[in-house]
Amino acid sequence: MEHAVHQGRHVEEVDFSGVNKDSGNSSQPSVRWGTRRGKRNLSTKGSGFRGSGPASAAHLQDGGRPEETRPGRSHSSGGGTVRAVAAARLARAAPTAAGTALYAEGGRLPLPGGDTEIDWKAYMAEVEGVINGTYDYTQLRGDTGPLVYPAGFVYIFMGLYYATGRGTDIRMAQHIFAVLYLATLLLVFLIYHQTCKVPPFVFFFMCCASYRVHSIFVLRLFNDPVAMVLLFLSINLLLAQRWSWGCCCFSLAVSVKMNVLLFAPGLLFLLLRQFGLRGALPKLGICAVLQVVLGLPFLLENPVGYVSRSFDLGRQFLFHWTVNWRFLPEALFLHRAFHLALLTAHLTLLLLFALCRWHRTGESILSLLKDPSKRKVPLQPLTPNQIVSALFTSNFIGICFSRSLHYQFYVWYFHTLPYLLWATPARWLTHLLRLLVLGLIELSWNTYPSTSCSSGALHMCHAVILLQLWLGPQPFPKSIQHSKKAH
Repeated sequence: MEHAVHQGRHVEEVDFSGVNKDSGNSSQPSVRWGTRRGKRNLSTKGSGFRGSGPASAAHLQDGGRPEETRPGRSHSSGGGTVRAVAAARLARAAPTAAGTALYAEGGRLPLPGGDTEIDWKAYMAEVEGVINGTYDYTQLRGDTGPLVYPAGFVYIFMGLYYATGRGTDIRMAQHIFAVLYLATLLLVFLIYHQTCKVPPFVFFFMCCASYRVHSIFVLRLFNDPVAMVLLFLSINLLLAQRWSWGCCCFSLAVSVKMNVLLFAPGLLFLLLRQFGLRGALPKLGICAVLQVVLGLPFLLENPVGYVSRSFDLGRQFLFHWTVNWRFLPEALFLHRAFHLALLTAHLTLLLLFALCRWHRTGESILSLLKDPSKRKVPLQPLTPNQIVSALFTSNFIGICFSRSLHYQFYVWYFHTLPYLLWATPARWLTHLLRLLVLGLIELSWNTYPSTSCSSGALHMCHAVILLQLWLGPQPFPKSIQHSKKAH
């Protein structure tokens, strides 16, 4: 499915040499490199980014070369003891999270790169077009190309446009995104608090060990973190059994960026298991109606243009920016047969997980379409681990078979990796090996430009996680069918 959900402006790099190769606009701001601290500053007034950190190797890893160009752009079992342990874990991790976000807000984290700007100006130009009365999506564009995100993105960044003085107060924007980073950590910790699977020391690595994630949030100001914070809010609502509100937030996240659709197969399975087809349709209707309502001004102006631009399922990617397929020949990377093979593998693995790992009642998978009261096996309440496992696994499978991953896509699954590694423990995968997997994934994402070795290491780590998810303890224990004979 990932083959159909990528957006256009996906690469984290920008041409600071004065020429935008996508739009043909030669009015891009030039870059002045400082000689004292190794920083760079945009010469355009009011557009300098705050931040500090290594200006050499780490900076280059984050795409800071001046000659770079962009191609576009319930409660769990265990009672009070388990809850107390989970609360203690959360209490240990929360101060670290808060401190990390606050340091990021003040620009004091050792973030990679100096003062940089990637998509912010393009976002503001696209939003300004809507503010000026243009509702035809084919006419909305920024410095890096046309607007390719759904309507929810427009409304949220329109608010940021006004909050930052028409997009000129970059410092305010960074403060807002630092708060967004803190909110993301809080929502993720609330999820882990309910699952009680991840040891507390892992939260340190989640908070402090990723230069790339800090950069994506606080320096780059991408829309990916906005979509993910809404997604994690949706999962928290689902865990609280607020299914309608959870679906609403899920749809809102999709309206910011389509990568959230990678969680959709898991959500669909959970809805069918909990409510059956008839009960799931209203929840799915909420998702669909919200998309129509948000996009209505643009649908009324040019419906084909809005759908084709904001939900483009056939976008092509440039081989130069891929993180995960660098070891392939470029001709194979661009070949449609390769894309079709990845899509087939993606759907096949999703079906295998649904049949063998998620649906274990002994009935046919079609029994999910029935009303829960009419099934042979009585419905058991979904546990937090079952909800989180289905959603996180669904997304991870999509990422494993993506036809291209670019640097800001790391936030699509970074905060889910500890759960995927520790939720289904295997004897052969020790704590040290799990940390090694996390470290190799981080190293792969911090290697710029990507190499055959970094791409290969990333796939090997993904394969280890997939193998553990398949061989580890079942998140959905097998149910025993009850006899229908009268007692």
